[in-house]
Amino acid sequence: MSDPGISVLVPAYDEAENMPELFAELAATFAEHDLAAEVVLVDDGSADGTAEAAEEAAARAGLGGRAVVLRHRANRGKTEAMLTAAAAARGEVLVLFDADLQHSTEEIPRFAAKLDEGYDLVAGRKVGRYEKRFTSSIYNRLARAIFKVPVRDLNSMKAFRADVLAGLRLRHDWHRYFVVLAHARGYRLGELDIDLLPRRHGEPKFSGRRRILIGMLDMVSVWFQLVFGRKPLLFFGTSGLALIAAGCVTGFTALVLRFGFGLGYRPLLTLVVLLIVGGLLLFILGFLAETMAQLRDEIEDLKRGDRP
Repeated sequence: MSDPGISVLVPAYDEAENMPELFAELAATFAEHDLAAEVVLVDDGSADGTAEAAEEAAARAGLGGRAVVLRHRANRGKTEAMLTAAAAARGEVLVLFDADLQHSTEEIPRFAAKLDEGYDLVAGRKVGRYEKRFTSSIYNRLARAIFKVPVRDLNSMKAFRADVLAGLRLRHDWHRYFVVLAHARGYRLGELDIDLLPRRHGEPKFSGRRRILIGMLDMVSVWFQLVFGRKPLLFFGTSGLALIAAGCVTGFTALVLRFGFGLGYRPLLTLVVLLIVGGLLLFILGFLAETMAQLRDEIEDLKRGDRP
């Protein structure tokens, strides 16, 4: 079999009940639109036999030679499952598709066609009524305001060229910010409205207030990486200068009080020392971070073959 043009990446965790319908509908879509496509499903440490159900469903749907089922020994997260699937994919176009069938498989050719308009990544925008819409809208508006991305939904179905993902480093749970990181690298982004369908079987995997907190903290982390990752001295140096300046002002105030008004206040002297030492330490930390950033850039250049 020749290499497929499209690889559908399916992270799956405890989704055994959805496997028969998932593969049946993928096979029907591939046949109806004559797609040269494959499915790469990653069982992310499921306890319900998702991998076995996927292999059986793929064979029953006639996708045995066009489906790859991989396994993680433990639940590592959606980001890691996506990366594992992408590493095994052979297509030039990758489609991130959820195993719960809350999007129609008929969206796959739509997304691939949108990529052909010259985009590097196409993100879906969920439309209609769905659970967590209010929370999702706040999260997406914050992300658009902070990162200036030209799409309105960061956490939905996506299609992208394989080299987009190859050029990014995604940490745990950073699949939410895949679009943001791609935009920061200069890739061209497109968007399609997409219906969010009711879950057919099983329970949602991403819910609860803890997920909201993690998402917000990750947003801060991504912002810091994008703004200060290449120039950490901008952050540490500015903070250090602010502390040193505050220490100098406090010291001057202590001198005026002591020699101008005869008021000695020892805690002020302690504060001066803390501020100036803290500022100097931040400066030193900034220089060390600059060195680490330079080493990271050189390693990336070597990996890309930009340097002998």
